[in-house]
Amino acid sequence: MSNESVDSELVKRITANPKYQELVIRRSCFAWILSVVMLIIYYSFIVIVAFWPKSLGTKISPDSVISVGIPFGVFIILSAFLLTGIYVRRANSKYDALISDIKEELK
Repeated sequence: MSNESVDSELVKRITANPKYQELVIRRSCFAWILSVVMLIIYYSFIVIVAFWPKSLGTKISPDSVISVGIPFGVFIILSAFLLTGIYVRRANSKYDALISDIKEELK
């Protein structure tokens, strides 16, 4: 038996496994949700820049040197890190368990 036939047989067994199919669906849905959240955050910034650019230049307080745009930009960057952390946490807690179950069933 060649390596290719062994590999293709293993791939068929993995893809036919209901837990693998569950993993793919759950992971894709969650990744899409997080992607949409990030896109909403990012594109809301773009819309504000396009239609209300002066609002981002408004000072936080009369004595402040910082405008509203700075904290908003920091929020966008931090939200990307936060959403990545949320995905990693979910992957480590739920997806890794499903992968382990799939590996055990294939032995």
